Amino acid sequence: MSHDKTMNLTLHVWRQKGPKDPGKFEVYDAKDVSPDQSFLEMLDEVNEDLIKAGKDPIAFDHDCREGICGMCSQVINGMAHGGQDRTTVCQLHMRMFKDGDTIYIEPWRARAFPVIKDLVVDRIALDTIIQAGGYTSAHTGGIADGNAILVPKPEAEYAMDAAECIGCGACVAGCPNGSAMLFTSAKVSQLAVLPQGQAEAARRVKEMTETLQECGFGNCTNHYECQAACPKGINVKFIAKLNREYLKSLF
Repeated sequence: MSHDKTMNLTLHVWRQKGPKDPGKFEVYDAKDVSPDQSFLEMLDEVNEDLIKAGKDPIAFDHDCREGICGMCSQVINGMAHGGQDRTTVCQLHMRMFKDGDTIYIEPWRARAFPVIKDLVVDRIALDTIIQAGGYTSAHTGGIADGNAILVPKPEAEYAMDAAECIGCGACVAGCPNGSAMLFTSAKVSQLAVLPQGQAEAARRVKEMTETLQECGFGNCTNHYECQAACPKGINVKFIAKLNREYLKSLF
């Protein structure tokens, strides 16, 4: 498609006033959409038209719009973040669609993520898991002390791969069980291989895993959809690491 051509699209957007209110899809026209726009920029223009018409704009989460913050959680045509490889909604461009397309837009669907309004869900459960132990109280010093504790390169890269998780919740939205095992395993794994994470390792994995269950997330049954949906490509190998760390903590 030539980038100087615009598109007209039909949007079926989930509208819901609050967590206890019934929701439904409402239909909107997105006209003269540039292929170079991001998906959120397209929604911005739709909202401008709604506001001009005196109607309630579509509520959706966003912050950095650079694929870093993890806020722009939406299910687009049945796929978390639209289904593009390692792509958040803010980095999803309209050139992935074509003129005349119909697009369905929904919030995350998970028991642990109640809808606040429209496409916005409450993801405080992920913060609750972090607060249960996703940190280290070991003194790490200032910037100049970064190399004071030597970490082998393979372990450092492993920890960095796990630390890429941005906490968006796409793994939960993509999982048929609504599991947050990939998220939790990434947070556990990034500390499990570092010297600073050893002192509290057993307590950390037990408390985070127990909190995971208390928050209402489902269990992992190896669908691998979490890895496919993750905008940072977090590998399911970290779930195996979480399971090993949990078993170690019991002895």
